[in-house]
Amino acid sequence: MANSTVYVVHCIDTEGPLHESLQATFERIRHIVGIEIEPTAANLKKLQNREIDLNGQEELVSQIVAPHVIEYKDTWDKIDAMMEEIMSPAYRQKYADPSGQGWIYNWFAVDHVGFDVNPRRRDMGYHNIFDHYRHLLQATGSTQDEIHWHFHPMSTYKEAHICATSFLNSPHLLETLARRVIERSWFPTCFRPGFHAERPDSHWFLEQWIPFDFANQSMSRDRSESRQKDVDDGRLGDWRRAVWDWSHYRPAHDDYQREGSCNRTIFKCLNVGSRFRLLNQSEVDLAFRRADEGLPTVLAFTNHDYRDMRPDIANVHAMLTEAAKKYPNVRWEHSGALKAARQTLGLRDAQPLDLDVRFEREDGVLRLRVRSNKDTFGPQPFLAVQTKDQRFLHDNFDLQTPRREWSYVFDRNSVRPESIERIGIAGSDAYGNVCVALFDGAGSPVGKTSF
Repeated sequence: MANSTVYVVHCIDTEGPLHESLQATFERIRHIVGIEIEPTAANLKKLQNREIDLNGQEELVSQIVAPHVIEYKDTWDKIDAMMEEIMSPAYRQKYADPSGQGWIYNWFAVDHVGFDVNPRRRDMGYHNIFDHYRHLLQATGSTQDEIHWHFHPMSTYKEAHICATSFLNSPHLLETLARRVIERSWFPTCFRPGFHAERPDSHWFLEQWIPFDFANQSMSRDRSESRQKDVDDGRLGDWRRAVWDWSHYRPAHDDYQREGSCNRTIFKCLNVGSRFRLLNQSEVDLAFRRADEGLPTVLAFTNHDYRDMRPDIANVHAMLTEAAKKYPNVRWEHSGALKAARQTLGLRDAQPLDLDVRFEREDGVLRLRVRSNKDTFGPQPFLAVQTKDQRFLHDNFDLQTPRREWSYVFDRNSVRPESIERIGIAGSDAYGNVCVALFDGAGSPVGKTSF
């Protein structure tokens, strides 16, 4: 039976407070469009009003420095004041879908760690942002919202305000996940890439553990990037070869932008409240047109928590309402990212994932054996180890039966058993069911979580 539904997924790159000085704003302008202007408040106002001759780039620069774009929320107090309003039942219902379901948020939380330079005053530390939003969801009873994973690769000179794309050059990548497993009993199933960028190394990394990837930013008519030097020619988020009609796809091994036979599913996710790859009425109509053909469609869009999200929400809701008039047979509904992925892909398996874990100790060696009750998403679960000197490590299992059975030996060739404080094993299945199992250094159970 055809499913003519548009699942509306608001993905928030959840990064906490952000500060930008006047000088830094003008430095960004220079990097983006190659024009140097004296950094004054008067010139900023003129740029916003398109009153300075920029050789045809007046409109672009006015977008870059639009008040709602650069009025950053630079403290948690400012963010929390916005959250108090937009997470309230009354606000959510103001922008409800036709069934009466209020607005739903998907918080893709990042950890800012390992950077030496932090001029934007980001909140540095493991779990800081994740914990802040998990507490907000609990305090407001926002059970309809979902928390997922966002990641910023390490820049060459460890500057927290500089974009980067390499997972292999990011030593905090594995520690972030290892800590999330051991210290929070949590593991991701949905992902949003930092700076919208994926590359072969991140593509292959995600293939091991993350079923659902909200990353594709391909558009049918967008040419704005060619005028912005920092993203031109595929720099950072390159999705030029990917499908643009709001269909989802499983990527090819050698090209994450082409359809192939890899494991994860990539969904399209455009920007709002930013300067390029913007969700507009034509794009919303395109998603509704696809659903009108009987194809369930995820319409995902993203912005940041350090900007005022209220204008974006009102704008998107207006576009959805307009598209619904043109396609009266299409149903649209607010959704969590995981729920939307499951509905769109027709995933109905309700059986929880369970990891059966056994330890064997002999002659100073600790052997770990893991067996799954069903196929895992990738070839192996994620193995996390906390040592007594407070290092958080990851290693590969020995695969006995891919997707079903694994082993690992703790000894002088890996991690010495006497140095272990805690062990965590986490994984998901193709449906996004997660299991996290924790043990102390002796192999005694600490806890098991399934969600």
